[in-house]
Amino acid sequence: MAILPTILVITKLLLFFSKFSFATDTITQSLPDGSTLVSKGGVFELGFFNPGSSTNRYVGIWYKNIPVRRVVWVANRDNPIKDTSSKLIISQDRNLVLLDKNQSLLWSTNATIEKVSSPIAQLLDDGNLVLKNGGEEHFLWQSFDYPCDTILSGMKAGWDKRKDLNRSLVAWKNWDDPSSSDFTSAMVLTPNPESFIWKGLTKLYRTGPWTGPRSSGVIGLTENPLYDYEFVNNQDEVYYLFTLKNSSVVSFVVLNRTLSVRLRLIWISESKTWNVYQTLPQDSCDVYNVCRENGLCMINASPMCRCLDGFIPKSPQQWSAMDWTQGCVRNSNWSCGIKDRDGFKKITGMKLPDTMHSWIDEKMTLDDCKTKCLKNCSCTAYSSLDTSGAGSGCSIWFGDLVDLRVSQSGQDLYVRTDVSDIGDKNANTKTIVLAVSITSSLVLLILLAVTYIYITKTKYKEGIEKTTSSEEKYEDSHEDFELPIFDQDTILNATKNFSFDNKLGEGGFGPVYKGTLLDGQEIAVKRLSRSSGQGLKEFKNEVILCTKLQHRNLVKVVGCCIEGDEKMLIYEYMSNKSLDTFLFDPFQSKLLDWSARFNILFGIARGLLYLHQDSRLRIIHRDLKVSNILLDDDMNPKISDFGMARMCGGDQIEGRTNRIVGTYGYMAPEYATDGLFSIKSDVFSFGVLLLEIISGKKNRALSYHEEDHNLIGYVSFSKHNISLIL
Repeated sequence: MAILPTILVITKLLLFFSKFSFATDTITQSLPDGSTLVSKGGVFELGFFNPGSSTNRYVGIWYKNIPVRRVVWVANRDNPIKDTSSKLIISQDRNLVLLDKNQSLLWSTNATIEKVSSPIAQLLDDGNLVLKNGGEEHFLWQSFDYPCDTILSGMKAGWDKRKDLNRSLVAWKNWDDPSSSDFTSAMVLTPNPESFIWKGLTKLYRTGPWTGPRSSGVIGLTENPLYDYEFVNNQDEVYYLFTLKNSSVVSFVVLNRTLSVRLRLIWISESKTWNVYQTLPQDSCDVYNVCRENGLCMINASPMCRCLDGFIPKSPQQWSAMDWTQGCVRNSNWSCGIKDRDGFKKITGMKLPDTMHSWIDEKMTLDDCKTKCLKNCSCTAYSSLDTSGAGSGCSIWFGDLVDLRVSQSGQDLYVRTDVSDIGDKNANTKTIVLAVSITSSLVLLILLAVTYIYITKTKYKEGIEKTTSSEEKYEDSHEDFELPIFDQDTILNATKNFSFDNKLGEGGFGPVYKGTLLDGQEIAVKRLSRSSGQGLKEFKNEVILCTKLQHRNLVKVVGCCIEGDEKMLIYEYMSNKSLDTFLFDPFQSKLLDWSARFNILFGIARGLLYLHQDSRLRIIHRDLKVSNILLDDDMNPKISDFGMARMCGGDQIEGRTNRIVGTYGYMAPEYATDGLFSIKSDVFSFGVLLLEIISGKKNRALSYHEEDHNLIGYVSFSKHNISLIL
């Protein structure tokens, strides 16, 4: 007889606990701490949680079936709960509110609600928490209008002008604290709206205006297998949204204050990790206005900033020292309104300037746009407003042009200048490479080849550098050498999470950071950028070569790291950085006396001879330049960056490629024009290095002498070339 009362007690207990464990997607009265809402399809869950190691309680939304909890929205982010006695309720004024144990208000939807008989709060499968009247489809309030740090699929990021509602993002302060930080992102209603990222009041990044199908400044925002995107700009709304193409894919955009970036993350179920799909800013040229007023940023150039044609550095001394904070100003040529002198220079592939001081007309043609700009002396540039189809509309800029960069998704920009300044003296074209005649190029090439052979062979014979053949052929006896593998946490710890303060520089491959391992060893970490023109092929190429090549004049590779989308090479740290930081700096260059310059040249020649002759495979570097020569504590040179290098058989001395890689100004003519490369291609690059090291001048700087030659052309044609070399 005792069995029946026991069953009744157990049944009552199950019914009691079911009030807290039973999952529903709707709140009709209240939701206490300990209970959760689960969307109808089981995608999202809403409940009370503690972030990280914090004891504070918050109401948030997260993915239901992902073991690594990712909170995408927090209701009371700036007003934490101190105990577990709080609850969400539908209040008498028909709002959803959060009350603590003393019935004090911690958070509310705060909507103006009239004629609502049956208010309910419901969590939808897209992660949107909505307040509505019973089964009606109209939302009285929705969490999508009040995002925290995350943009989900289908969420509008931008303005509802009718409600004066700005759906902006504000990052968490840290992993333990979801309260509002000073790292924010929002759409700015300029004449041609665009999104910005700020750190406090400082602008860090700008997307560029939308020009129809895409934004001119977001590299890689093209057709992709992951999501579709849409930009809407009308009298009622201005917003951007994305929608996932596959409902089984989990991906969203989030602001990360720790890294000061906006990330697109994607969940990889096989490895149970969140992987980074896209990062903004993506590189150094993405940093807002890095080259300042009227300066153009080109990520693959060295240095990466130059003045627009018709403009000169405001402070030439600072500019030559790669301090671009003063920007560029017009040279003395331009005067407004002079017939046949006042014109425009077309620059292709541009992230359009900051639109704060701009004007648009959706109906104008591009020719009308040009005419209107010419009539106003304050007008500095114009472009098409919409590049879709045949292109239409007019966008005009006034005053200084701000935050310019070359962009893969960019468009044509017409910059006002004197017609005499429209010559393309600094462009990355084959014209510069071919400025020297074929005959003179051959003569110069022979001269440089003789110099290269003389320096290397003669010094060996003189015994200045006495190394045994076994030392020179270290690679041959270590064919099975493997690079140590570092885990990502070790690298993050060594570089302080890729702190900006630890950044050494950036090239076509990606950024390079200084780091310190736990044993005190200093390292340089080269991180493959997702926006880089160089990709996995180049990374693998460099890893393979680094396992085979060991020489005192080649940079030493400590190891590599490959986790998820992250691909990194770890080098020995070079305290004196690259040769260009000395050679072209008006103050640092004084440290390079003739003896130091000769020793640097000799070391480069020894490293190059090893690549061409003394290693088992012939290695053609294909990107030998000043910035790829690193200097150790004793100013000894080491050749770096083998991402573009090609391995040849022992008897192979040349090849052909359809993909021209490297840096214009250092390329041999036959390689730049026809894709023919050989060890002579590296010798030509070495010759350019030789001229730059001796003269202290850049080959592709401003033109030399009255002939408008670059350095090679000047040495070839000038009557004073011998005196220059000597």
